[in-house]
Amino acid sequence: MFAIVRTGGKQYRVAAGDIIAVEKLAGEAGDSITLDDVLLAGDGGDIKDVKGLTVSAEILGQEKGEKVIIFKKRRRHNYRRKNGHRQQHTVLKISAIGSEKAPAKAAPKKEAAPLQKKPARENQGLLRQKKTPG
Repeated sequence: MFAIVRTGGKQYRVAAGDIIAVEKLAGEAGDSITLDDVLLAGDGGDIKDVKGLTVSAEILGQEKGEKVIIFKKRRRHNYRRKNGHRQQHTVLKISAIGSEKAPAKAAPKKEAAPLQKKPARENQGLLRQKKTPG
């Protein structure tokens, strides 16, 4: 199931288990929040009713975006101004859309089968030797 939510003046298409970066929201890492402004919800090609539907998310952290350089210049007036900006972001992990929870991860495999050794190539030493004129 997917949903389109609006937060921070932008719209995001999310599904359970997705990780997205949105405009800064109040909260600490590990807090749970709900996104109430759901614009559309669906499952495959079917559109669901969004009345009363909420999206639950967990805050993974607060981060800064890439630096944007603002450079102003006026020719022949010795006017140059340089400024930078880094936007604040909140990283969210979508835990559930409505009542549908994110699927649990499969348990990691214990051990891989031992690798078989390849037989050594004959003439391997001859390939590395430098030929001298002679």
